Amino acid sequence: MKNEKTRKLVEAAVMVALATVLSFIRVYKMPWGGSVTLLSMLPIVVYSIRRGTGWGMICAFVFSLIQLLQGIIDGLFGWGLTPVALIACIFLDYVLAYSAIGIAGFLRKKGLPGWIIGISCAVVLRFGVHFLSGCLLWKSYGALWDGFSTDNTYLYSLLYNGAYMLPELILTLIGAIVLFSVPASKKFLIVED
Repeated sequence: MKNEKTRKLVEAAVMVALATVLSFIRVYKMPWGGSVTLLSMLPIVVYSIRRGTGWGMICAFVFSLIQLLQGIIDGLFGWGLTPVALIACIFLDYVLAYSAIGIAGFLRKKGLPGWIIGISCAVVLRFGVHFLSGCLLWKSYGALWDGFSTDNTYLYSLLYNGAYMLPELILTLIGAIVLFSVPASKKFLIVED
């Protein structure tokens, strides 16, 4: 029993480390936060699918803290937020948003369709938290891209956060499907209790 817990913790550490390395490989970075990465959520969702939602949430929470550290390095404290807004930003944009990835394994015993639904729900939940943060904290509006602007906070948050979360969802799903279709990796991903 003790060895199994140790194995789960070591496996979680490896997945968090892999996800962290992948998070530094940015395909596209949004000007005010958020980016499309090279499959950075995939190790966390794979862990959740392999070990279950409880362990997945623990793994995702640790990943959220590392993402927070990365945000601090990227200048989080220099964004000019009030102390209350800064705490809310840390809680919403980092801890809650990235921890949401851990729910990906809630349909893990349903095979590939369950994985796709679980991953989709996890990423949509993460998007929802970023969207809420955009509406409550940032309330940004104006030019999104050259030639397009809006003064609707909700539309702005939807488009801004959707611009990087939709590609993240697509890439993560493709990565999971590829892993599921390769016999050697599928054997590793078989659900364990």
